[in-house]
Amino acid sequence: QGQLVESGGGLVQAGGSLRLSCAASGRTFNSMGWFRQAPGKERAFVAAISWSGGDTYYTNSVKGRFTISRDTAKNTVYLQMNSVKPEDTAVYYCVARAVPGIPTARDRYDYWGQGTQVTVSS
Repeated sequence: QGQLVESGGGLVQAGGSLRLSCAASGRTFNSMGWFRQAPGKERAFVAAISWSGGDTYYTNSVKGRFTISRDTAKNTVYLQMNSVKPEDTAVYYCVARAVPGIPTARDRYDYWGQGTQVTVSS
């Protein structure tokens, strides 16, 4: 069974930076990514990366501000968040899937972390 453990959330001022980490264990994944859920909203796709080739995909609202990357030796994926905005406030979930592809739909990811809170103050 695969397991995902996130870290790095916290409180940050608008315009600042934060880096989330997600350590994977228990199995090999083909792609990993991040979703987020703001209060009163549905869980939404943020970014994803293919494990082998490093292809990436971002939701429009974070393009140019967030960067997803992976360290294959550490089996860890990162989300570097720069120029954060109050609307980035959410619980961020690490996700993974065992088959190739970097889809944006929630039901295409089989593994989920427990979530980490990111709060951006204005």
